[in-house]
Amino acid sequence: MNEKNYIDNLNKGASSVTHHYAIELRHSETEAEKKLWPFLRNRKLNGKKFRRQHPLAAYILDFYCHECKLAIELDGNAHKEKEIKQYDAARTKSLNEYGIKVIRFWNQEVINETEKVLEKIAACLK
Repeated sequence: MNEKNYIDNLNKGASSVTHHYAIELRHSETEAEKKLWPFLRNRKLNGKKFRRQHPLAAYILDFYCHECKLAIELDGNAHKEKEIKQYDAARTKSLNEYGIKVIRFWNQEVINETEKVLEKIAACLK
């Protein structure tokens, strides 16, 4: 596969605006993202490469393993609201259509039960 096809597959045509917003998000991590990232970066979990704030199509994924087609989303209290739950469900469905599995964790779950979260993520890695 040539470089252009790899990038197209990796980002599914994400716009330059989405790419720039992803860069901004990398500089304003949540507490949960800061807690989880050291365990995922540099292939520390099962030798799999994760990217953080990864642009894909019209979305930015909190963490993404392209090799396993796995997106990890960390949710705060706003995700309990009806409209956001509906958006999240539609977003997950869209990502599933790309063959990407989405797993979600509450921010507090990541902060307070990190080992349990890592076990759940590891179980999803192929």
